[in-house]
Amino acid sequence: MAVGGVIVGGGAPIAVQSMTTTDTRDPSATLEQIRRLADAGCEIVRVAVPGSDALDGLQAICAQSPLPVVADIHFDHRLAIEAARRGAAKLRINPGNIGSMDRVDAVIEAAGEAGIPIRIGVNAGSLAAEYHDRDWPLFEKLAASAVKFCEHFTSRGFEDIVVSAKASSVVPTIEAYRLLSARLPYPLHIGVTEAGTAFTGTIKSSVGIGVLLAEGIGDTLRVSLTAPPEEEVRVAWEVLASLDIRRRGPELISCPTCGRCQVDLVPIAEEVQRRLSTLATPVKVAVMGCVVNGPGEAREADVGVAAGRGTGLLFRRGVPVRKVPESEIVDALFEEIDTLT
Repeated sequence: MAVGGVIVGGGAPIAVQSMTTTDTRDPSATLEQIRRLADAGCEIVRVAVPGSDALDGLQAICAQSPLPVVADIHFDHRLAIEAARRGAAKLRINPGNIGSMDRVDAVIEAAGEAGIPIRIGVNAGSLAAEYHDRDWPLFEKLAASAVKFCEHFTSRGFEDIVVSAKASSVVPTIEAYRLLSARLPYPLHIGVTEAGTAFTGTIKSSVGIGVLLAEGIGDTLRVSLTAPPEEEVRVAWEVLASLDIRRRGPELISCPTCGRCQVDLVPIAEEVQRRLSTLATPVKVAVMGCVVNGPGEAREADVGVAAGRGTGLLFRRGVPVRKVPESEIVDALFEEIDTLT
């Protein structure tokens, strides 16, 4: 399946998504945010279309965006139809709140005419009314709702589908996606919805998304945070990198420190992390605080430092190159990194 120029599913690399927080009626502000997201590594971007007064903005955004634009539609099927006509690369609808099935059918027809896919997005907070009173576990409600809508789309001859079934709790989300992975042939968009602020949301998203990815479930993902959307993208890439699925940019290895550490390692590691965030090269950097694991980790990295009493021994690709005082460790590390990049 293609979303603009990005292939989703079928063994393609797992695509990273985010969503703009700007007013879609302000194309300039929205496009500026999309450009920042693209710089951070976002590959598909979703924008809200809350009303008909946002359609002109959506059209301008679609025409100028460096990323494929997904139009996020709720309640009013006419917005989805117009979004398909105005250049959206994909529609995201929740059939449970879009209205009667004839309205869903009208959206399917519009997407078919435009040659774009639809994400069937089922959320725990907006399940179709028929599932509200069923004495089922939440994950079964999520999966059953998604499967039912997929079957309807298929009956209409439309199979250019991506599916999501998210909750704000990790365990029901994981269980719902396990069911969908077993029951459906379509690409899955994974994530934990409304996961929370940057700290708690990162933890919940990393656990939920990480479990699914480790099981081979998921074709595209969004980390949903109450934070700037660029932070969602950074977390997404860290999750992918931690599982050795995809990597974008450097990897920092640093020790948690203990009573053996004889330098002030925390600010050193934080400054290295800050400066690495501006690099796109996938270099592995180790910042280690003592002789227990320090030399081994530093030797295994592309560039590393093993600290001693107020000093640091620098390694480049397994070879010790020089010793520097604590105050020069960060600058010396980046001098070595520059020789590799």
